[in-house]
Amino acid sequence: MVKRFGASDCRRASHLIYFGRRKHDMTFREKLESGQFVYTAEVNPPKGTNIGKVLDDAEQYLKGIVDAVNATDCAGANVRAGSLVTCHLLKQRGMEPILQVSCRDRNRIALQSDLLSAGILGIRNVLVVTGDHPHLGDHPQAKPVFDLDSVTMLEAVAHMHKGKDMNGNPLDGAPHFFMGAVVTPSHPIPELQIMKMEKKVAAGARFFQTQAVFDVERFAAFTEQVKHLRVPILAGVILLKSERMAKFMMENVSGIVIPPSIIERLRRAEDKAAESIALTAELVRGLKPYCQGIHFMTLGWERHIRAVLERVV
Repeated sequence: MVKRFGASDCRRASHLIYFGRRKHDMTFREKLESGQFVYTAEVNPPKGTNIGKVLDDAEQYLKGIVDAVNATDCAGANVRAGSLVTCHLLKQRGMEPILQVSCRDRNRIALQSDLLSAGILGIRNVLVVTGDHPHLGDHPQAKPVFDLDSVTMLEAVAHMHKGKDMNGNPLDGAPHFFMGAVVTPSHPIPELQIMKMEKKVAAGARFFQTQAVFDVERFAAFTEQVKHLRVPILAGVILLKSERMAKFMMENVSGIVIPPSIIERLRRAEDKAAESIALTAELVRGLKPYCQGIHFMTLGWERHIRAVLERVV
């Protein structure tokens, strides 16, 4: 259920929230289903086997600060270590992981197998994405699979919850996941996103994380259009490192719209990191009344999440 928080709600919730910490030990799912405002962040597994820094940074900068941590699945169609093993290692270090599953690289057999493996490892949160096309990544000659898309993948999981694979064959033990999906509020044709969102909810999505949002008014208008779905939405936020990064994302990442005023502030700033923290905190404060959570896409700046939230809480 979408819950809107005003200033008084934030004040009443302040005794429950301290940089993502809760007085009561609740799961990510329980927090969302009870109407709490949540924070998540994502990490990129390494391009190689040296995963220590990824785990150390997550433990130092995200553990106890955010409510759950996504591990991306070869984001941008670039070869990296897997989301499944990263989630397993995050869980071992005391963080609640969100497994990202992309439909780009595996057929329905491999996708269902990975989900069974996740269930065995005790991973309970899954975010389904269709995935970027391989021509956008570091192996443009790769053949895309797309045997399933995000909707049919969600439907497959619904079958697994009932103890069957998607062809109706029985499972010897069924996994149970809290399923999420993605949406792009700033898409040039929002009606298409709303139609897809409705299909994802019908297929089993119970929360959404969005593409990066920089326009609060546009986001507010979008959430008003989808309030009938009564599903938690976590607004995606990126800490922009420079005006050059902002311009690159505007030109190359579908669905991202960055107001010129933000780009100009970054251009004029002597301390880019400090300005990025200030901008992000302002954005989070603006977005909070229209969503039930914030999802940070840190892009290597996990260390600044605490500073952002210190300005928000």
